Amino acid sequence: MTIAALGDSLTQGYGLLQEEGFTAQLQDWLDAAQSDVTLINAGVSGDTTAGGLSRADWTLTPDVDAMIVALGGNDVLRGTAPEIARANLAGILDIAALKNVPVLLIGIDVPENYGTDYKSQFTAIYTDLAAEYDTLLIDSFLRPLTEIGPMSEVLNTYFQGDGIHPNAKGVSIIVQSVGPSVSDLADQVRARSAQ
Repeated sequence: MTIAALGDSLTQGYGLLQEEGFTAQLQDWLDAAQSDVTLINAGVSGDTTAGGLSRADWTLTPDVDAMIVALGGNDVLRGTAPEIARANLAGILDIAALKNVPVLLIGIDVPENYGTDYKSQFTAIYTDLAAEYDTLLIDSFLRPLTEIGPMSEVLNTYFQGDGIHPNAKGVSIIVQSVGPSVSDLADQVRARSAQ
């Protein structure tokens, strides 16, 4: 079974050795769980929901059985209007639905730089779309790290020097949190093929 991880630098593994990145560590986790899943790293540093939408169709080749969608962080950094990001993500989910590919949607923690309205509207995109398209959902890619303790300690221990991208230790904690949902995604594929 093949699962494509469509995302940005967090998926791509920015600043890390190849074997330390998100998809590599998640592959190791799945192998250890004997999940018989091959991950494709379809992460592109700097990518937005618009970029993901432009890549979704050709990422979902006939041999891809499921997809992880982890986009939106760069949209927030650019102040993209929530309704535009929502439409782009909905477009990605439309393509997945057309190809009968189940999805795990991973949201982001939105800072309050643009105000509480922006934050609440952007955060709602993920829960709304997961309900509308019946996808699996993880609220936030980085939350397994941000919940550990005081942010200053977390940044020193689990993030690279830029304070944005996790280091290898941080990625490991994210993978431990995300892994079971990816196993659930694989189970959805198996259930569909058994029908």
